[in-house]
Amino acid sequence: MDYRQAGVDVEAGRNFVEQIRQYVSATDRPGVLGELGGFGGFFELPSGYQQPVLVSGTDGVGTKLKIAQACDRHDTIGIDLVAMCVNDVLTSGAEPLFFLDYLATGKLAPNQLAEVVKGIASGCQQSGCALLGGETAEMPGFYGAGEYDAAGFCVGIVEKSKILNGSQVQVGDAVIGLASSGVHSNGFSLVRKIIADRGFGWSDRLAGLDCNKTLGEIFLTPTKIYVKPILAALQSDLNIHALAHITGGGLPENLPRCLGVGKGIGKSVEILPQSWPIPDLFLWLAEQGEVSTRAMFETFNMGIGMVVIVPSDRLDRALAYFDTQDLDCAHIGWVVEGKGEVLGLEAFGT
Repeated sequence: MDYRQAGVDVEAGRNFVEQIRQYVSATDRPGVLGELGGFGGFFELPSGYQQPVLVSGTDGVGTKLKIAQACDRHDTIGIDLVAMCVNDVLTSGAEPLFFLDYLATGKLAPNQLAEVVKGIASGCQQSGCALLGGETAEMPGFYGAGEYDAAGFCVGIVEKSKILNGSQVQVGDAVIGLASSGVHSNGFSLVRKIIADRGFGWSDRLAGLDCNKTLGEIFLTPTKIYVKPILAALQSDLNIHALAHITGGGLPENLPRCLGVGKGIGKSVEILPQSWPIPDLFLWLAEQGEVSTRAMFETFNMGIGMVVIVPSDRLDRALAYFDTQDLDCAHIGWVVEGKGEVLGLEAFGT
């Protein structure tokens, strides 16, 4: 016997690396040393920092992968993978430098996974970071036919004196919500249960949603990447005090994380009633699944993908700036005295 008879095609793996080389090279940026194919990726730290601090983040895409595999559409899932990592690193005020991926599958399908890597490269280009390398594992008997999993991590850099850690946030600061592009990459176990229990299919087109797209296309809309407009804002006079990436757990879990350790250290966020329109997709999910308002907010981003906290005297200027970046935004609340809570969400009826 040999490795191929055991289900692992080493030659196909080598060919796959050559197939994706063009996507990887398209993400090159200053600092990248060497080429794809070594045992490690090399990156030279940028100059100009007095006390550079590296910030790392890792994540996956979760069961959204199930939808991509059911629809046999794999060109956007890589964008999700990058977005989940770079948006997290961004909340510290860091610029993403490079990204690495890990793809595992039962049997290597080069064209399928090349589409995934193509999406990863697109996400890296959108966030200005290099796809420095990765790993593809063929694991027969562990994953079924056509199945794969994806994980990744990125490393960013920030000047130590400019790290956003919650200490900058003050009672009276304004809270701005930047619109999400949809469900992003969290809550898909509930999405899939609602779709299955109500007898819908991913190829269905439904009134009340975007009739030009199937349910699969709607839910595969990639996670928005906020890196470039926010990095520019951090270099401006908007004086951003905090950033929060709204992922699993929604606003109730993620917003307090940007207020500082220890339950916000005397700070909470009070959400303004009806301060942004809940997208129809979330209202549809709530109706079809009979999901409570609280459970919806604790599971989904509800239309807010990133939160920006600024001093009250920068509110209007910040809203105007994000408008120029083609980012739908709204003033959604204030920082108030409290114990690290998010108040006022009950005013949103779904």
